[in-house]
Amino acid sequence: MHTLDQLRSGQLKGITRLDLSASLERFPEEIFTLADSLEVLNLSGNQLSDLPEDLHRLHRLQVLFCSENQFEHVPESVGRCEALRMVGFKSNRIRELSAKALPPRLRWLILTDNCMQTLPDELGACTDLQKLMLAGNRLRELPATLAHLEKLELLRIAANQLPALPDFLLQLPSLAWLAHGGNPLDADAPASRTPDVRWADLQIGEVLGQGASGIIHRADWQRPDGQREAVALKLFKGQMTSDGTPQSEMAACLTVGQHPNLIGAIGRVVEHPQGEQGLLLSLVEPRFSILAGPPSLQSCSRDSYPSEWRLPFAQALRVASGIASALRHLHARGVTHGDLYGHNILIDTAGKALLGDFGAASFLPAAAPSQHGLLQRIEVRAFGILLEELLQRCEVPAEHVAQLAELVRRCQQPPVSARPDFSEIDAALAGLL
Repeated sequence: MHTLDQLRSGQLKGITRLDLSASLERFPEEIFTLADSLEVLNLSGNQLSDLPEDLHRLHRLQVLFCSENQFEHVPESVGRCEALRMVGFKSNRIRELSAKALPPRLRWLILTDNCMQTLPDELGACTDLQKLMLAGNRLRELPATLAHLEKLELLRIAANQLPALPDFLLQLPSLAWLAHGGNPLDADAPASRTPDVRWADLQIGEVLGQGASGIIHRADWQRPDGQREAVALKLFKGQMTSDGTPQSEMAACLTVGQHPNLIGAIGRVVEHPQGEQGLLLSLVEPRFSILAGPPSLQSCSRDSYPSEWRLPFAQALRVASGIASALRHLHARGVTHGDLYGHNILIDTAGKALLGDFGAASFLPAAAPSQHGLLQRIEVRAFGILLEELLQRCEVPAEHVAQLAELVRRCQQPPVSARPDFSEIDAALAGLL
């Protein structure tokens, strides 16, 4: 994190990224002294409510973060920044998104946890858009012009007021990661039969890890039968994440139950002394490691892998087969994962894979059974991308090259309804094993 003193003294001349959180109420004019180098500007965690009209003087600016401020609108000056590709105004008070606030080359827009009731039709003209994050607003409908977003790959519309999913949304050729839980369209979602776990029955241990939505602890659980079991406890950080709400995550995770390739949920934690929400999970053995790193600002929608990392073909095939089996299990129980990425998968050296993080999971809408197949095949595209990434990092035997290349093609083909389902994919990969 940088300081105002560093900025004003000229110490930051030539930097490409500025991170400034200092309870700012006004945009520091000194930032313009960095115009010839600044590419990433992070002003999150301040008290800002507007940006200067001449923001475009930052002519190299590609990324702008203004989360956790006091904005009630996205400033129109943002739209005049020709090089801007990523814009983030998470957790403000935004009620209005003007068409004039949309940069011409926008790839990634984050407006999570605000107060918007409508979106401008002109958003559909942002044809470079790949990621659109709108969870936690008050949207009742989506503009039909979004049908023009043929490059859109990730969409977060959870925790809004949507009574239904528009059919055009489910035909977008590139969409692979969709979260829509916590809307009125989920009103008939099945209730979990998993018993609650009392906080008093847990002994909390060390932190095992954390992500955007929560912190995971090791814990010791005294089960109802009196036996003690080592488990993992996820305590949620707040009421809203980039993907949706803790309630949606817990409901989906508990509904799908146990599977050999899922990080299984045991129960919802109740009676926390501070009222925090928690989920008890099976403890993952230490031999497992994360398959990939999350997308970067540069890769946008693609996971990050070490440049020289490779894995044996047999291991890659077992990983793909296990994940396909897990997704077949989820879909059969009326749930989509919504975030099928390598960074949400743990693997061991034998190829055993565990899929976790249900933060973007959604229930198939009970009132629209005609949409179920399309929603499932949106997730098939995400699997096709994962399979392609795995195959790029191993030596595929000559006798399997054509078959696997065709499976990747079919999973990612633009006509959504033409993609295979996970029953077919699971069978195909199991046959290779």
